[in-house]
Amino acid sequence: MESTADPARWTSNAPAVTGLHPLLEARSVAIIGASPRVGSVGNHVVRQLVRGGFAGAVHPVNPRHAEVEGLACAPTVADVGHAVDLAVVAVGDDLLEEQMAAAITAGARSVSIFSSCHGTASDGTPLTSRLGAMARTAGIPVCGGNGMGFLNVEASLRVCGFYHPWDLQPGGITFLSHSGSLFSAMLHNHRGLRFNLAVSTGNEMATTMDAYLAHAVALPSTKAVGLLLETVRNPAGLAAALEMADKADIPVVALKVGRTARSVAAVATHTAALAGDHGAFEAFAARHGVHLVDTMDEMADTLQLFCTGRRAAPGGLGAVHDSGGERSLLIDTAERTRVPLPPVSGATRAALAEALDAGLEPENPVDAWGTGHGATDIFARSLAALTADDGLGVIALCVDLTAEEVPEDSYVRIVTEAAGATDKPLAVITNLAGSVDPGDAGVLTAAGVPVLRGTETALRAVRHLMDHRDRLELAAVAPQQVNEAASAWYRRLATGLTLPEATALELVRDFGIPTVATETATTLAAAGAVADHIGYPVALKTAARGVMHKSDAGGVVLGIAGPEELAAAYHRLAALGTDVVVQAMAPGGVEIALGVHVDKQFGPVVVVGAGGTLVEVLADRVTALPPLDLSRAHRMLDRLRMRPLLDGVRGAPACDRDAVAAAIVALAGLAAHLGDVIVSLDVNPLVAHPGGCLAVDAVVLTADVAASPSVVREVVR
Repeated sequence: MESTADPARWTSNAPAVTGLHPLLEARSVAIIGASPRVGSVGNHVVRQLVRGGFAGAVHPVNPRHAEVEGLACAPTVADVGHAVDLAVVAVGDDLLEEQMAAAITAGARSVSIFSSCHGTASDGTPLTSRLGAMARTAGIPVCGGNGMGFLNVEASLRVCGFYHPWDLQPGGITFLSHSGSLFSAMLHNHRGLRFNLAVSTGNEMATTMDAYLAHAVALPSTKAVGLLLETVRNPAGLAAALEMADKADIPVVALKVGRTARSVAAVATHTAALAGDHGAFEAFAARHGVHLVDTMDEMADTLQLFCTGRRAAPGGLGAVHDSGGERSLLIDTAERTRVPLPPVSGATRAALAEALDAGLEPENPVDAWGTGHGATDIFARSLAALTADDGLGVIALCVDLTAEEVPEDSYVRIVTEAAGATDKPLAVITNLAGSVDPGDAGVLTAAGVPVLRGTETALRAVRHLMDHRDRLELAAVAPQQVNEAASAWYRRLATGLTLPEATALELVRDFGIPTVATETATTLAAAGAVADHIGYPVALKTAARGVMHKSDAGGVVLGIAGPEELAAAYHRLAALGTDVVVQAMAPGGVEIALGVHVDKQFGPVVVVGAGGTLVEVLADRVTALPPLDLSRAHRMLDRLRMRPLLDGVRGAPACDRDAVAAAIVALAGLAAHLGDVIVSLDVNPLVAHPGGCLAVDAVVLTADVAASPSVVREVVR
């Protein structure tokens, strides 16, 4: 008989498997390493399947035991007598290769592995690589290794080697996690989050996150998906699965860990440092409508809000409170989380004024607590008034939901009836998660009213709901066309050309970004001739090779009014080198940084942020994937913390936002066409003013230059 562990049998270049029905919808399961020892992994798997109510066939496999949990034990997987859909290989690392090969030889159509898979295989390769190659050659999906398995709650299929609650009820959430502990934590939640499918994907040796997502999106019961990501192993596959989710209107909420990593080229340009690995993922997520969260509590609130199936109507948030102080807390937090609290209409003001006690303002948010007499009726009428307002797209009752001594005093009936009378999303927002009465919260959740726990995470969830609505209104973006002058840059940059500042500005100008008049000079006489041509006042900058951050090196002199000042400035800069750049002075305005960073996984990324010398200090930036249009460019500007500066503050005139948005769109066109031949590009600053915008400085790092560490050091010296 042929050895099942023969290295010649397995290759590593076979395609990955995407069909996951034999794994996630298995009808027969063999547990290799099943054990009667309570608390062992091999025992937990059998117990979870049997006691969990799995209706399919369960086959314990272990030559050392006659039975496990009342089921007869087969000595080997081949002795089961028929091929199974799923083989759970619940053995240690030293036996993994042998037993997985045995399962494949016996015809198993999928495999799940919990073990860490550390060490090397029989042929000397890493064990994970070897096992992955075996799976790809056999054409079967594998969950794991180094994971905690999965639960198909709808089918009572519990493939996990650890305890999970027996009373799990199916729901509309799919949760896919690289972290086994967070996979378990979500299943153990005490807030009514219900799942149709939860998967601990582990190290994804053969089956990656995108395949699970595609499977989940195709399930009729899926209403929302949560992702806990450590990395993206198959960007193209994930993009395709996210497009499926987008078409099905299934929101995807993601928490990406490991945000502080930076790309190799981060030292070379501001843009690379600002984009980094996570900035590129943010751009990827934005392109595909993924809702990024910062904490698991925000994840839970957002999933619970999306899972109701209700979508935000046009308008902002309308809120009713029983506390003036908590009303102020909501207003403060809404400002920070970008949740609009618009004023109500005249009709709504009239309805509120009629309902509220004397002295309470009929405005949004509503403080509805007055004397306490007739409070039930006042709160009900206040909610009804807000839900009828066309300017409010989401409604919330903001109370602490603490336990009441007299149950009839509870807000449960009020908010349940209000939710039943409207199609708008209606939620209860609490301020302190730990004070929520589980009984009341359970009743509301069962009635389809989400209870969002904590002011900050609740409002972030509301913002995600509004972002989902707003994104659906955006039209598709067509690929951008460029002129002949712009097209010629691809051929020039493909040679690894290092661009001086004036040439870099010429590049961005050819792609449609306005620039200040700029010329180079190598002598004082030449600089004077350029200044006469451009017209005073001018700026003088060093063009010495290796000085990229000119201001830091003392290589910039601004506002030179005439020849004498020019001569003094030139002699001062000559200490850095005789080559200089002479520029027209840009009008006063707001400094913005634009850039392109080419990420190894996701390709060209457009970066927009606060500019000038504060570009990295503030780290105020947003990212996007090309192509872009004016609507998306304006949305990027709206997400910047420095955005109010563009609108004019302290008497300053408003800048031409349309011109800045057009420059961002032009930069996206550059990124799309030159992403193969550049590594990063900075336009910093782009000066925005009432009459338009102008690029003042530009730096380009090409692929060939970035590949040579000595050259990069020279560029940024």
